[in-house]
Amino acid sequence: MDKQEQMRRIEDCGVVAIIRASSSAELIDVAAAIRAGGVDIIEVTMTTPDALSVIREVSQRYGDGVLVGVGSVLDAETARAAMLAGAEFVVSPVTRIDVIDICNRYGKVVMPGAFTPTEILGAWEAGADYVKVFPSGAVGPRYLKDILAPLPQIKLIPTGGVNVDTAGDFIAAGAVALGVGGALVNKAVIESGQFDVLTEAARQLIEAVKRARA
Repeated sequence: MDKQEQMRRIEDCGVVAIIRASSSAELIDVAAAIRAGGVDIIEVTMTTPDALSVIREVSQRYGDGVLVGVGSVLDAETARAAMLAGAEFVVSPVTRIDVIDICNRYGKVVMPGAFTPTEILGAWEAGADYVKVFPSGAVGPRYLKDILAPLPQIKLIPTGGVNVDTAGDFIAAGAVALGVGGALVNKAVIESGQFDVLTEAARQLIEAVKRARA
C-alpha cells in the first residue's frame, strides 16, 4: 500500500484510534472491537509495553484489514524501528524534522504535532502529510477554523479533547480526521472486557464524522 492509499484510508475513515494497551493480546481484542464499529485506523503509542512487538503482531494478524501506525515518536531511530515492525504511519506529539525526513524517505505517512500557527506551518513546510493539532482540547474546534482561514492548504488532525460530542464540530471546522484516545479506547472498559461498548463508541464516532461531512 503506497502513501496515497494510506492517506485515502485515513481520511475516508476519519478517526485515528489512539491505543495504549498493556499487551498485544489486549490490543488485538480492542482492534477487533473498534473495527466492528467502523474504525480501522489504529495508532499504537510507544508508551505501550513492548510496543514494537505489539505493532508487529497486530499488522501480521490483520494485514490490510487494519492500518496500523505508531504514536508518541520522538526520534528517527524509533520511527524507523516501528516502520520495520509494520507501522504504516508515524505520529509525534511534537515536530521533529528527523522524524519527518525518515518517514518521507521510506514513503510512510507522517503526522507531527504542533500547536501555534507558526509551528503548524513549519511542520507542513518540513514535509508533514498531516499536522496533529495538540492539545486540541485546550482550544476547541473554533481554533482549527481560525488556523485554516489563512492556511487552508494544511491538513489538520486535532487530538486531545475529541469525543463523540465534539467530533462533528471539529470536522465542520475543517479537520480531515480526528485523533481519539480515551474517549474511544477507555482503559476501564478494556479491563472489564466490555468490548461491545468499544464497538458502539466507534460506531457513534464514525456516524458523527459522516453527519458533519454531509
